[in-house]
This record gives sequence, structure tokens and C-alpha cells, in this order.
Amino acid sequence: MRKSCLLDAMNIGNYLNRIRSTFSIPGQTWLNNILAGLRIVLRKIHDSRISKLPLRKCAALFLLGTILLAATLVVAGIQYVYYNRNNLPDLRAFSRFDFPSVGHIYDVNDQPFIEMASECRQITQYGDIPPIVRDAIIATEDKNFFSHNGFDKSGFARALCKIKFLNLMGRLTHLGQQNEINNAAIFPQGGSTITQQLVRGYFLKPMMAQENSEQLRHSQSLARMLSRVIGARMVNMLFRKLEEIRLSLWLEGEMQTQFGSKRRAKEEILARYASLIYMGNGQYGFAKGAEYYFDRPLSTFTVEDADKAASLAGAVKSPRYYAPNASQTERVLQRRNQVLELMAARGFISPDQAAGARQRPIEPALRIKAKTIGSSAVVENVLQELKSCRADLNEYDLFQGHIQVHSTVNARIQEISNQALERGLVEYEQRHPSAKGVIQGSVVVLSNSDASILAETGGRQSYRGRSSANRDFNRVTNSLRQPGSAMKPIVYLAAFRTGIFNLDSRVPDGPILVADTDGQTTKWISNYDGRFKGLITLRMALAESRNTVAVWIAEQVGIASILKTARNLGIRSPLHSFVSIALGASELNLLELANAYRTIASGTLTQPYVIRKIVFDSGEVIGESERRSSPVDVDGEALSLIQEGLRGVVRMPSGTAHALDTYGLPFAVMGKTGTTNNFKDALFVGSTFGPEGITVAVRVGFDDNCTLGAKETGGRIALPVFREIMLNAYGEKLIKPAPKFPVDMEKRINIHLRDGFAKNNALNPKVLHKMDAW
Repeated sequence: MRKSCLLDAMNIGNYLNRIRSTFSIPGQTWLNNILAGLRIVLRKIHDSRISKLPLRKCAALFLLGTILLAATLVVAGIQYVYYNRNNLPDLRAFSRFDFPSVGHIYDVNDQPFIEMASECRQITQYGDIPPIVRDAIIATEDKNFFSHNGFDKSGFARALCKIKFLNLMGRLTHLGQQNEINNAAIFPQGGSTITQQLVRGYFLKPMMAQENSEQLRHSQSLARMLSRVIGARMVNMLFRKLEEIRLSLWLEGEMQTQFGSKRRAKEEILARYASLIYMGNGQYGFAKGAEYYFDRPLSTFTVEDADKAASLAGAVKSPRYYAPNASQTERVLQRRNQVLELMAARGFISPDQAAGARQRPIEPALRIKAKTIGSSAVVENVLQELKSCRADLNEYDLFQGHIQVHSTVNARIQEISNQALERGLVEYEQRHPSAKGVIQGSVVVLSNSDASILAETGGRQSYRGRSSANRDFNRVTNSLRQPGSAMKPIVYLAAFRTGIFNLDSRVPDGPILVADTDGQTTKWISNYDGRFKGLITLRMALAESRNTVAVWIAEQVGIASILKTARNLGIRSPLHSFVSIALGASELNLLELANAYRTIASGTLTQPYVIRKIVFDSGEVIGESERRSSPVDVDGEALSLIQEGLRGVVRMPSGTAHALDTYGLPFAVMGKTGTTNNFKDALFVGSTFGPEGITVAVRVGFDDNCTLGAKETGGRIALPVFREIMLNAYGEKLIKPAPKFPVDMEKRINIHLRDGFAKNNALNPKVLHKMDAW
């Protein structure tokens, strides 16, 4: 014991000179005097032959040294928190109420479509906090809130009385040993003012994150010395507490200066506290807590809701244990009733009101999982487009709630697209059970007028058993796949632009030999049905998707002309300069393919977009101006010919999309199927006519590019998805009525059908009657 006293005295003495440098603060005379006295005591202990001193005297000397050291630390702490104003945080963001909140993506009708948040929070001003809620907070957390200056000495004194001195003495008698006593808590929890809690949650998050570590987080000599006595974890907590008090005193002073009075400063601090605090279940702030637990706006709480206000205030202590829940555990009720008693004791409610509130059961809102609309592709596209709207914008601004994004997406059309794709994939899985859960698809719906994205489905809702409701690979924009026969309309349009070809031009459907993509070998081109029809009209060749004709035309007009036409339609992906481009051998994403068809349908060129405008928390708005579009750089007659040709793909009985006409689609559409080599992808892209119409593109395939199976074509897999989207979008009047195609265009198709098929009895009277209706 005596040797231990001497060693500890020597070790303590070695740190004294360093304490002064640690606390370089005003008013250092007091500290110097105490340090000088403590050094004298320690020197006497050191100079005496301590082994010959009576045990009682040794203990007295050691106790005196300990008291002096404690006094030194207390004075140093006081000096630090009241006078040290070095290394202060930036207060500007705090003053602006710049807390992380919820960012929203709104749909085209300005209804909240998606919530994006790192912390689900709603900013609440002081005036929006009902008096009953303010009273519950103050009664529970800080009864002297409006009178102290950030640090409540009476509360601190009560906390000191709760220090676990037995644990402290255990530490003093087991210095350097790692055992249960060494790890025992010494200082009590609680005793913090509202301001301190706010400082802790806003400014001191990094310190809080490291506090419970057994590794010392402070390099000062004093910290290292104390860690030997009370342990590294307790030192971490002690230093954080000192910093918390220091910043609280500073914060209240700064806020009072900024807002002109102590009362106004307190109100602003309370508002920030009520907005910042964690309420459990991912909810931050009392406003979000009220909505989550009671399905009530916080502003509607009155004195009749004292039980609910008490429940919310009581949850702050430990949301995990005290947050309102449907099971109504005993501890939740006890905590709520404890808060009610505090409110009554402090005069915020009458005893009768408290008694009545205690009798009410806890009735939190039934938490039914909200119906979610799969929108991961929309989210991904919005986040990508943010960067192009302004260089300093990114997803952090949205997740922090600094901006609100108003999108072009129609929430109902998005839901329709999701459901149609899911049903189409299920139908395929019924034919191929081994594909269940792994077959994938994508859909995009564009407005013809300006290429705004009305819906974007980047994949199925559940893939390989994993939900993709939030963020997932976007197969609309990020998946480069061959378009197959969906590329042929671009080839035909290039032919029409030459002025040599029209829809009635007769072209050869026969065997044709072309160079392969490696330029070294050749291969024979065949049709899907394995037959050749000889000379046929170009109209029929397009409707029936004859491969040999598309390749023959490509050789006639030249690859450069096809590439130029693709660029004129808005395709940006690099395309191969091989004749196989006519069969869709080059890769591009579904969005630019859809936009090419939209350009054909509308005659205007522009790039797709998903963000209408962005509203900053400052009120600034960007992006409200209309998107620029221009007439497509294609001769009007050529454009009309390809529109008529694509309309014929649907209307002609041998057309690959005639099923749309057979099943009685109640409005006119045009479009083209696409099936890639070895049935790896199935596509359909189609439109209603003109700028008032819409364009829908559907693609189905496996991510690993394996085959869909024989006869699994675009007309069989993708076309039904397209049909369902069109029927529901127009049937529910979500968009303007579908425009009709030009009368002359429909008449020319009728004439072709009569001349080419009626004389061969290919059409029955019902079909002829339908043609007359067109």
C-alpha cells in the first residue's frame, strides 16, 4: 500500500506541469496556485521515507493529494467550459435550421411519389409545436429550460450525487488491472439539459460514436493519466461531457445574440431539439413521431391529447424501450404515466387531467405497410439527371431534404407498367417454370410531345428472391442489348429518305449472302419462317419483318445512311458499321430505342428527361422552362411513309403485331416487334400517333443473355405487356384520348389490304367491314 501510494504520487506529479498546458485559458492564477500547492504535498510525500510513516499518515497524505487533484480537475474543467472558446464549430448551418430532412420525388401531378431520406425528419418551427407537446418535453427533459443558460447546475448537482463511488474506489485500489471492476460504470447517465442533448446530437456525433470504446480517444497527458484511474471509456465520456457543456453555454449565448433575446433563443433551440431528436423506428423529430405512432399531424394535438404528448416525450429517453407500440408493454405505460405525473407536478396539466390521461390505453396507429410503387429505375434516373441539371447537385442534397424533385412520372401509369410487366413475366414462367424469379424485363413510357418519361420500370419487383423496390440495376438506361428486328424501321426510313423507295416498291425476298461482323467470313441470311416469297412489296416486308429484305435494303442505301438516320432519330450509342446493323446487331439501351420511335411518331427531336423542376429549401426553383425540341431532320414524306409502314405492322393480317388489331384494341397504334438472334431478347416498341400520343417500349430477356426458348418472340412475350399498358393508360383516361392516324394513311392501308388479299378470300366479311370503318 505504501509503495503504491508513492508510485501513484510520483506518477500524478509527473503530469502536473502538463495540466497547465492542456488548459491554456484565462484566469489561470487560480489553477497555478492549486497546482503549486499540490506539488508541495507530493514533494513532501516523495522526500519523506514513506516506508517508515504510519499507515494512517500515509493514507491521509494520499487522500489530501487526491482531494487536491480533484480540485484541480474541477477548477480546470470550470475554466475550460466557461472561458475556452477555441475550436468552435460552424454555427451557420445550425442557425439556418439545416437539418437532414426528407427529400421527395413528386409525380407529374405534384403528389409525393417517393421519399428519400438519410433520416426521416420533418422540420418543425416553434409555433408549430402545440403547447401540450412543449410542456411534455420540458417537464420530462429539462424543467428549468427557459431559465438556465444551457447548463443546469441543479441538475448537474443531482447527477453528481449519483456517482458510483464504490466503483470509483474499486478502480483506485485496482489500478492497471483489467477486470470487472475496471470496466464498471462510474458516472451516471442523464442530467443533460435540452441544449446539451441538442449539442450532443448535432455537433458531437463523432465523439458519441467513439465514446464507448475501451480505446482512449484523447491524446492529452491529463486524459492518459485519468484513464489509469477511471478507465478509457469513462475518460472518453468525461471529455465529451465537458465539450457538451462548453458548447451548450456558447450556443445559447450565440443564439441570444442572433435572435435578440433569451426567450427567442430558447424557442429556437427547443424547435431544433423537437426536430432533431430520434423517436425510434427510423423517425426523427416529434412531427414524424406523431405521424408514425398516432397517424396524426403534430399540430393537431391539444390538451386532450396529453397522453399522446406524454408518450412521445417519454420515448425520447430510449425509443427502443419506450416508443408507443401495439403490444402496450408495461414499461411503455409506466413511462408515459411517469411523464404525466411530471407534467402535473410542474403545473402543466391539472391532477384530474393527468388522472384521466393515465386511464387511456396506448393506441398507436396500426402500422400497415404502405403500398409501394416499384420505382427504383425512376430513382436511379433522377439521381443521374440531377448532375446534369446543375454541377453542384447530387443525391446527397435529395437525401438530406435540401431539394425536392418534381418529376415527369405519372404514378398511376408507373403502377400500370409495373403490373403489366409482372404479368407478362409470370405468363412466360408458366411456359418455362425453370425461369421463375430470374427472367427479367424493362418498360419505358414516353410522352410523344416532349420525351418526358411517364413511367420507367427497370426490372421486376423481386429478382432471385430479393426485392428491388428501392434501388436496383436500371435495365432501361444501363443495359445495352441488341434491338433485333426493332431496328428495321430505321433501315426502311433510310431507304425512304433516298426518294427511290416507297411502301409499294417491290423488293426481293430471297437468299442473300453477307459478310460476317469479323469481315473474314460470310453467312446466309434467312427469315424467321424459313421461307422466301420472292418479289413482295416493301410494305409487306416491313409488316412481316422479312430479314432478307432488310439486309438487301441496307446494301442498297449504304450503312452510312442508316447510321445517319439513327442519329437523326436521337440514338447516341455507337453503332457497328456492318450490314448486320439492319437486323439489330448493334447494342443500344431501351430508352434511346423508345425515343427513336417517339421521334418517328411525333416528328420532333428531343432527348428524354425525368425532372420537371427542382425546388430548393431556400425557395429557389430551377428547370421550369419548357424543354427544347426541334423538327426531326427527316423529309416529311419519308416520315409519313415509315409511320404508315409501322401502322401496317399492326393492321395487316400477316403483320407481326396484328394481334393488337385482332384483340380489338379500341384505338389506333403503330409499332414493331423485335426478336434477337437465338431468341435472347424479345421486344415491342409502339406508339399512338402524333405529338399528343405516347410511346411504350418493352424488352424481356435474361440478364445472362441466355435464350428465351424457341418461338419466344417479341410478338409473344413483349407485345401483351405493351397492350395492357396502353389499354389501362387510355382506359383510365390518364392521358389525352389517343389521336387517330391520318385518314389518307388508313385509306392507303385499306386499299392495299383489298387489292392484295380480298381477291384471294384472305379477308372475311367482318374484316372487310372493319377496314371500311377505318
